[in-house]
Amino acid sequence: MKTFSSRRFSYYFVCTSFVLSACATYYQRHFDFNTEFEHGNLTEALEALKRKENEGVGKTRFLYNVNKGLLLSILGEYEESNDYFEKAFLFGEDYRINYVAEATSYFSNPNVTSYRGEDHEHLMVLYFKAVNFIKMNRPEEALVECRRLNIRLNQLNDKYVSEEKFQRDAFIHTLMGIIYQSTKDYNNAFIAYRNAVEVYENDYAKLFAIAVPEQLKTDLLNTAWWTGFRDEFDRFKTKFEMHDFQVSNPTAELVFFWHNGLGPVKDEWSINFIINSGSGNTMIFSNPEMGLSFPFVVTESKDRSDLTKLEVFRVAFPRYRERGLYFHSASIKSDTNEYTLELAEDINKVAFHSLKQRMLQEFAKGLLRAALKKATEHSIRKEDERLGAIIGVVNAITEKADTRNWQTLPHSIFYSRIPLKEGVNPVTFTLRSRNQRNIDYNFTYTAKRGETLFHTFSSLETLTGPYRYY
Repeated sequence: MKTFSSRRFSYYFVCTSFVLSACATYYQRHFDFNTEFEHGNLTEALEALKRKENEGVGKTRFLYNVNKGLLLSILGEYEESNDYFEKAFLFGEDYRINYVAEATSYFSNPNVTSYRGEDHEHLMVLYFKAVNFIKMNRPEEALVECRRLNIRLNQLNDKYVSEEKFQRDAFIHTLMGIIYQSTKDYNNAFIAYRNAVEVYENDYAKLFAIAVPEQLKTDLLNTAWWTGFRDEFDRFKTKFEMHDFQVSNPTAELVFFWHNGLGPVKDEWSINFIINSGSGNTMIFSNPEMGLSFPFVVTESKDRSDLTKLEVFRVAFPRYRERGLYFHSASIKSDTNEYTLELAEDINKVAFHSLKQRMLQEFAKGLLRAALKKATEHSIRKEDERLGAIIGVVNAITEKADTRNWQTLPHSIFYSRIPLKEGVNPVTFTLRSRNQRNIDYNFTYTAKRGETLFHTFSSLETLTGPYRYY
C-alpha cells in the first residue's frame, strides 16, 4: 500500500478544517444578536455585537461594521454610527481579492474568503451616512456622501451592460435630490430628481414593479420652477398629467423616512447532481428533476478517470429567505391634512433580483468546487483508502454556501414630505398592519422658517412564515 504524503494532507486539512465547526448559516451563528435586534432590544443587541469585536478585523468585518453602524444610528448615536459606516465604505473602496483564499474556497467553501458586500449594500452604507449627517444638521457633509453615492452609481453603470442587472438606484438619486433641495441647491436637486424619475420609469417599473412616487413628481416640478426651467416644468407637468399643479413653498418642511420591516436572510439549499461522460474532456453535471445541465471541462486525463467513478453528489447554493412585512402602509397627520408615505426602495426585491442575476455564476462555481473536491478525494483514495474516506467526510462537511449578507437592513423604505409651520408642530404617525391593527405615534417638531427637518422611523416587526425563497 502506498503511503500518503503528510505534507499533502496537511495542506488539504488547512484548507478545510476551519469550517468543521461552522455548519450553521451566518444568521444562526449570530442568533443572539439577531434575536435581540428583531425584538427591538437594541441595547442588548449592541452588547451581543460587542462580544464579537474580533469580527471587526476578520473575514466578516464589512458586516460587523454595517451592523454596528445601523444599530448605533437607530439608537441616535449618529457620530459613532458614521465611524463604523466609514470603515465599511473604506473596506469597499480598498477591497482586493485574496487569490489564496479564493483558491482555497474551491477545496472547502466560499466562507474562507472575506465578504465583500453586495452592490446595494454598499449604496445603503452611504445612504445611512448621509441621513446621519442631515439629522446632525450637517448638510455639507451629507452632500459629500451624495457625491460618493454618485460615484458609486456611475461605477455600477459601467460595471454592468445588461439591462436586467441592478445598475441604477432610483431611491439614491431621490435622496440626493432631497438633500440638495434642503440646502436650496435647486439646480442639482432638479437634476437628481430627473435622474430618479428616469430610473423609476425604465428600471424599477420593469424589475421591481415600483412606480414613480407622487412626492417625487411634486419635488421635480417645484425645483424645475424654482430653477427657472419653464420648458422642463411644462414638459413634466404634461407627462405626469398634473395639469392643475401649483408650485408651493411652505414655511418649513419635514422629510420622513420609514424603514419598514427587515430585509431578507441568506439561506442555503442544495441539489444532487448526476455526472455523465460527454465528448472529449467534458463531463456533464445534470439534475433531470430540475431540468439543469452544466458541462465541465476536465483538463487532465487522470482527473477524468477519477470523475467518471462518481455518480451522484451534493452541491450547496445560496438563496434568500424573505421576512414578510407586518405593516403594509403608514401615514402622517399634521393639522387636518394626512400624508401617505410612499414606497421608494424595496431592498428585499433588489436583493432577490441581484442574486437571481448571478445564479448561473453561483452554479458554475459550486459545480467546480464539488468537482475539485471529489477529484482530490479519489486521488487520495488511490494512495490510502481510509484517508480518502476521511477526506470524503471532510468534503461533505465543508460543502456550504455563502450565507453572509447585511441582515439588519430594512425590507423597504417609504418616505413623504410634510409642510410645517414656524414653531411647534404636533404630528401623528400611523402604522397599519395586515390584520387591521393600527398603531399611532405622536411626535412634535419645532421648525424655523425655511428649515427642512428629517426623521427616520424603523419598524422591526416581521411576519413569521410561510417564507418566500429564491
